[in-house]
Amino acid sequence: MAEYPRKRLAPGELRALYNNGGFEERVRSGELSLHIEKDDHPSPLRAAEPLCTRSQLLAVVDRSGQVVARLHRYLRADGTIGGSGRPDPKAVLFDGVLYFV
Repeated sequence: MAEYPRKRLAPGELRALYNNGGFEERVRSGELSLHIEKDDHPSPLRAAEPLCTRSQLLAVVDRSGQVVARLHRYLRADGTIGGSGRPDPKAVLFDGVLYFV
């Protein structure tokens, strides 16, 4: 992510910003795309996920190639997302400010 003013948020606040910002809907519509930046197999034991679960770091990218969010997820072998069932945002670019945990 390029240089932007930065603001630290609590994890719950960052999740709310990501969820209320419509990022997932924009990915589904094709306005944004997901790119896997890191794909570790197997996931760490402390994650308590089923065998063959992958720990992934994802970039959410707009059409110009700008990364607008970074997410973590546990992707299970059956295609479901572990943990809460949703990706966990680690950084979100919103209205010119880079929010992070």
